[in-house]
Amino acid sequence: MRKDLPPKVELHEVVMRDGIQNEKIIVPTAEKVEIIDGLAVCGLKRIEVSSFVNPRLVPQMADAEELWERIERKEGVVYSALILSERGLDQAVRCDVPHVGIFVSASETHSMKNSNKSIAEATKDVLKLLKKGRFAGMEVRAGVMNAFGCAYEGEVPAERVTGLVGDLMAEGPDEICLADTSGMANPGQVKEVLSLVKELTGDETISLHLHNTRGMGLANVWAALQEGITAFDTSLGGLGGCPFIPGAKGNIATEDTVYMLEDMGIKTGVDLDQLIEVSLSFEKFFGKKFPAMISHLKGKR
Repeated sequence: MRKDLPPKVELHEVVMRDGIQNEKIIVPTAEKVEIIDGLAVCGLKRIEVSSFVNPRLVPQMADAEELWERIERKEGVVYSALILSERGLDQAVRCDVPHVGIFVSASETHSMKNSNKSIAEATKDVLKLLKKGRFAGMEVRAGVMNAFGCAYEGEVPAERVTGLVGDLMAEGPDEICLADTSGMANPGQVKEVLSLVKELTGDETISLHLHNTRGMGLANVWAALQEGITAFDTSLGGLGGCPFIPGAKGNIATEDTVYMLEDMGIKTGVDLDQLIEVSLSFEKFFGKKFPAMISHLKGKR
């Protein structure tokens, strides 16, 4: 392994939130519990359980409160939820959620489609939620969606991203996440934006939420590793996509990311064989082949 790369990386599993939110087949609560518990057994230390949203808009999340009651919270695993509103945050408090993600979009068009608010309006609300979440004793990661471009607007100026990061940092989040919501990032751009954001965050943890819409997901992981990033969102099987962005396909696949990192000598703490079993089991539920590649290779991996 190259000495300029991190020796270990932490993966933030998002299949039960980002992964399934666009799927038409509703996943029963019992199946969700089984998958979440299985992911924890595989060694994943960060698992996003749900989002608290209007179930009419995202039917897959209708059972969020019940799901939080039924999962087995394994010691050493951080279970989290995505929060989009004050009502959602209140639900998270009731469910004793220890870690939440709160995001604002760097795209005016996406912000309106996602929240029916301008960037300025959404930022004001997000800062309020961030403060309230920390007051409630939660760990909060604050993020910027469409940080590397927008399917509606094209290029997103880096200074807009850094401006939003600066606003978020003022409220003292535990982590900053940059999301490639439209899947438009390229490795050179990832390095450039990260270098600018690191000037604002200092030693604060930065994570990346990468989509593989244009097949550059793992290349972008490689670029981020060279910038010292050690936390990445991944989705079992490569499921996922933003419901408000046409064509924004799945997140980088957890099993493919684990394989690449471990093969490079970078530790993830995840048992790949067990992970593949969980992924293939979930495939059977949906009755279709997932985008992940390593799960379908025969023989030596």
